[in-house]
Amino acid sequence: MPQVLERAEGCWAWVVLLASLVTQGLTLGFPTCTGIFFTELQHEFQASNSETSWFPSILTAMLHAGGPLCSILVGRFGCRVTVMLGGALASLGMVASSFCHTLSQLYLTAGFITGLGMCFSFQSSITVLGFYFSRHRALANALASVGVSLGITLWPLLSRYLLENLGWRGTFLIFGGVLLHCCVCGAILRPVATSTAPETKEGPPPPSKTSAPGCLAACGAAIQRHLAFDILRHNAGYRVFTLGVMWMILGFPLPHVFLVPYATRHGVDEHKAALLISIIGFSNIFLRPVAGLLAGRRDFAGHRKYLFSLAALLNGLTNLVCAASADFRVLVVYCLVYSVSMSGIGALLFQVLMDIVPMDRFSSALGLFTILESISILTSPPLAGLLLDTTNNFSYVFYMSSFFLISAALFMGGSFCVLQKKERQGRPAEAEGAVTEVASERGLTVEDPRGSEKQLYTEITYVTSV
Repeated sequence: MPQVLERAEGCWAWVVLLASLVTQGLTLGFPTCTGIFFTELQHEFQASNSETSWFPSILTAMLHAGGPLCSILVGRFGCRVTVMLGGALASLGMVASSFCHTLSQLYLTAGFITGLGMCFSFQSSITVLGFYFSRHRALANALASVGVSLGITLWPLLSRYLLENLGWRGTFLIFGGVLLHCCVCGAILRPVATSTAPETKEGPPPPSKTSAPGCLAACGAAIQRHLAFDILRHNAGYRVFTLGVMWMILGFPLPHVFLVPYATRHGVDEHKAALLISIIGFSNIFLRPVAGLLAGRRDFAGHRKYLFSLAALLNGLTNLVCAASADFRVLVVYCLVYSVSMSGIGALLFQVLMDIVPMDRFSSALGLFTILESISILTSPPLAGLLLDTTNNFSYVFYMSSFFLISAALFMGGSFCVLQKKERQGRPAEAEGAVTEVASERGLTVEDPRGSEKQLYTEITYVTSV
């Protein structure tokens, strides 16, 4: 029986927007609560800070690294099935993690399986908004990002409450049930009647009879379609931005993992420590949509990459304040300022990438970008945990975070200035070459410098006006 297709920009589009908002809150907001369980897991498994840090790092890395695989599933089965599959995987991983007896098992269940499932759900929920919205796409993305802020606000509070009453095993079991709501959100994503919507095929493709070289060529074409290595080689702006973000990510996620243990180590009550992450999320509820709408304005189109560098610089400087004092009032102010810079980074990250890369190659450029980004996400918390094991001082973790963020901001800002300067210098040369070519074709004399200059500029005006 054929499915009824929904109309883009119709009433159901706003229901889909609500489903995307909830899905992003369940998935992207979840890693921020992992710091609540850091000390509990460390005592349970008698593990070092570095070993315990692998759990949140694997979870967050898979949340980003599964992008190309998610893209393939969306193209094959559609957004609806992919979101529901992701919800089932995320739930399965958390339920299985409640029975783990070693950290290695926790890495596989709550880290790899849950992270991959969350990736399928959140990336598909973002993709479907592009099919349902065209005129109001910027507004839809800004409103959907509120779900991330709601997740950052509610997950830590729920985690602390459940941890005190049920322990970490019971909490992870409850989390498995909560993440099943991604399947409910996925069921809402009905197919939309647009020519760009991914087609759902009824059965598997017929077996291929091509030779081995043909299979290799097909694999190469698939890699090229989902991972844009050619753009990385030839696009200097994409190369600078990718390397800068990879370096920045080595410091960016550390406060989410270590802020709560840092506060409790210095005598802050556990409830107040969990409240710090919720303050960041609550502030983002209002700041992230405003930042997203401002980033989408045409007035900032030529300056977005510099604003992104400025947001990263502010984020790094803010972490220095946090390292200087662990007083609760100081930490509250830190969280408020941190949320401002975090909102700027979140709102501008993909906007800058869209400015640098042609839109017809954006999907493949994003796939490679998320893969490289996940490498930094995977190594950052364990590296900070190793530093903490060596020094036994949480302040060095925030110094490390500031170093990577500030240096990445200066690198990106300076490199973009150099590239823009070269681009401006290259434009007159290209224009002069084009003018000389037009003049030679039309038989113009260029012996006298002054006369030829006047004649050539007159010719340019004539050609462009035509």
